[in-house]
Amino acid sequence: MIKVLFFAGMKEQAGTAEYELQQKEIAVAEIRAKVRAEFPGVTGTDRAMVAINEEFTNEDDTARTGDVVAFIPPVSGG
Repeated sequence: MIKVLFFAGMKEQAGTAEYELQQKEIAVAEIRAKVRAEFPGVTGTDRAMVAINEEFTNEDDTARTGDVVAFIPPVSGG
């Protein structure tokens, strides 16, 4: 299992703070696609930074069983 965490507006839009993927490994780009499919009302998945185990990733990085993936949406304000 791979745990996916949502923060800020993404959490509100998804209606949950976390989501579980029942896969042994998956690329970050594929995780984005699965989140878009599972939570079509969540905006910003393409712009959000993604971290695996608290380290920012690239689209071709891979999450594995036991990893925690976090979607961190862009922050605005001033």
